[in-house]
Amino acid sequence: MTPGPRNLITDVPGLRVGNAEDHRIKTGTTVLVADKPFRASVDVMGGSPGTRETDLLAPDKLVDGVDALVLSGGSAYGLDAASGVSDGLRAMGRGFTYADLIIPIVPAAILFDLAGGGDKNWNTNPYRDLGTRALAAASHDFSLGTAGAGVGATTAGLKGGLGSASLVVGNGITVGALVGANATGAVTAGDGPHFWAAPWEIGGEFGGLGVNPAPVPFAQSVRTKKDALGELANTTIAIVATDASLDKAQLKRMAVAAQDGMARAISPAHTLVDGDLVFAVSTGARPLTDPIFDAIAIGHAAATCLARAIARAVYLATPAADDVFPTWQQKFGR
Repeated sequence: MTPGPRNLITDVPGLRVGNAEDHRIKTGTTVLVADKPFRASVDVMGGSPGTRETDLLAPDKLVDGVDALVLSGGSAYGLDAASGVSDGLRAMGRGFTYADLIIPIVPAAILFDLAGGGDKNWNTNPYRDLGTRALAAASHDFSLGTAGAGVGATTAGLKGGLGSASLVVGNGITVGALVGANATGAVTAGDGPHFWAAPWEIGGEFGGLGVNPAPVPFAQSVRTKKDALGELANTTIAIVATDASLDKAQLKRMAVAAQDGMARAISPAHTLVDGDLVFAVSTGARPLTDPIFDAIAIGHAAATCLARAIARAVYLATPAADDVFPTWQQKFGR
């Protein structure tokens, strides 16, 4: 398997991603949108999620297509980014139609970046505007690292960020991942620069250092950012996507499988104080030739892409004033 030409989630044909940031506040929003409504599901494994319109993504619910997905900083305030996206989609004539009404369907998830520095003393919620701007910026190419929903993200001891990666599996199906990496756990092993996700790296995309050469003691593998930021300043939120034609039940299994990518890249993951969540998306362009084993390969590819995307998010983060942690490049770069 090899990455797509961009090594981004937008290697899945028809998908676009837009970022918007406010570096003074140190926060941002990321939007995934497609050329037409797409099928989606979700899996939540963290103990402190923040979401909007995720119940309708369950396989037994009526809605079979959504218009966009939103990943945002801002904790509960950030859920308002989806309102800005809805406004923009409605202006485009995009959404569920009923009589003469247009109702965009925009599920969203947030991460907690309120303790990551920046001026949070605003009077008007900024996230609706960030959502509107992120939608307007949607493109096949977009920035990673300190961008979009990753602007205020942190991990245990290192600055977090926005990451993405893709794979083209053996049957020509494309799988991609997009993530705001803001975990309470660490993405590197012990005190060194080696990423937990190293076994899945392709082409030196996050430094090419390989796996950590020595076993990591349990005490080091369970470190969190609690001492610096408080135990609630967390959450990794992600989207995995494919052009394979999957129904909502199959997408639910894809999202479940993709959670393994978080566990491969973050230690510890899926904690009580993280809101770890994965959306799964299908554009429906490619039928499965083997409904069971194609789905297994897609789930594994989604987990692999997500692990790589998390490492890329941290590897590509850039420094800014008022950061509470150094970037990987500042601490380990050569």
